Amino acid sequence: MSTPLPGPVNWKWKALRAAVHARRHPWLFAALGFFSGIASFLLVERQQDTAGLIAVLMLAGWLWLLLEDPIRRLISLIPGVDLPPPLVRFTTQLIHQESFFFALPFFAITTTWTSTQSLFTVMIGAAGLISIIDPLYHGCLTRHRWLYLAYHCLALSTILLTALPIILHLSTWESYIITTGLTLTLALPSLAQAVPLGGALRLVGMAGVLTVLTATAWFGRLAVPPATLWLTESSISHLVDQDEMEPGRSLEGATASEVLERGLYAYTAIRAPRGLHETVYHEWVHNGRVYDRIPLEVTGGREAGYRAWTHKLRFPPKPEGVWHVRVKTGSDQMIGQISFRVRE
Repeated sequence: MSTPLPGPVNWKWKALRAAVHARRHPWLFAALGFFSGIASFLLVERQQDTAGLIAVLMLAGWLWLLLEDPIRRLISLIPGVDLPPPLVRFTTQLIHQESFFFALPFFAITTTWTSTQSLFTVMIGAAGLISIIDPLYHGCLTRHRWLYLAYHCLALSTILLTALPIILHLSTWESYIITTGLTLTLALPSLAQAVPLGGALRLVGMAGVLTVLTATAWFGRLAVPPATLWLTESSISHLVDQDEMEPGRSLEGATASEVLERGLYAYTAIRAPRGLHETVYHEWVHNGRVYDRIPLEVTGGREAGYRAWTHKLRFPPKPEGVWHVRVKTGSDQMIGQISFRVRE
């Protein structure tokens, strides 16, 4: 007959056993994150409470992670209760899994796959896979402090970029600035440990690393899809019914004489969370040169997308060739692109 373990030891044993059992099936938590992302994605245009609740729960997990040490110390004050280190490590891995797989559906649908955004979204998918493969996560990633710090910051950034527009109705540009600021601020303690210098040299080293990270975030924004904005409809046409807010016959091309005489309309419908107000731009581009950058105000909430258009009348004397209308946010993140050809 077995003797029950003492209270504290028994509690630790149960927690460890639960963690070990859960780690045998890491895909369950990845699937939970992925399907919660899909659920929030399907609800985002209606801004039902469920979408915001899911995003809040995801951020609550990060709050636990960021306050891990104070929480552990507080719990340790309770007689007979302590958090085993393996359980804490498992919780961190679980939050990473849910973060990447929650954000993945948003980035997958908003990515312009012919641009550098595809690299970012593929990186998110690869990071999610690493989080469920223990030999890679524990055997390689966590053993390199700088690599683990970069991974940690990437996970935090993806969840903030996805959740902030849903919860707080922030624009893409506002969300990106706040995400960058929070990520760099929260990375400071780990960054201080990762810089192998002492005294004033450590401060100089940290300043240098922060400068590099800030510059990377600034120039790298072009490769980051706007997680909660995507095109539901787009076309190039000679006219738009402004009463019905519908475009005329969609054109794949037009002649130079038609373009110079009648101009062209670029029509887009952009889906966004309800309550979100965003300024987007239509960039008319020919041979790599931007001829017009026209602002449009977008209001979220319509399931089919917010309908807006620009009418370009002034074209260069020789407009022949391939044109692109790039739909961008105020931070130059591309929402989508329309291409057409002007013939002689």
